[in-house]
Amino acid sequence: QVQLVESGGGLVQPGGSLRLSCVASGIMFSIYGMGWYRQAPGKQRELVAAITSGGRTNYADSVKGRFAISRDNAKNTVYLQMGSLKPEDTAVYYCNAKRVASGDGYWGPGTQVTVSS
Repeated sequence: QVQLVESGGGLVQPGGSLRLSCVASGIMFSIYGMGWYRQAPGKQRELVAAITSGGRTNYADSVKGRFAISRDNAKNTVYLQMGSLKPEDTAVYYCNAKRVASGDGYWGPGTQVTVSS
């Protein structure tokens, strides 16, 4: 069974930092590209950051310079380090795993991030 489980969400003040983690099981983690998406109320889900199996990263323009995605294949974990948080970062953050070669794709249940004073 494939399972992605996010953790690390919570309430933070503007300008604060938070680190999200996503632990994957049931897949050969090292060959999957990993991504973080977010969805705010009334908005479409959007890609925040992605990291390929080879370690190449990509970020949404809105988070460039503030967020950093990384992966630890030995721990089957992908991280999203979030800094200089803004109220507009408030959303449910979802972990995604995909393998282009096979078309496999999986989602975690999400974790809430709220940035507010």
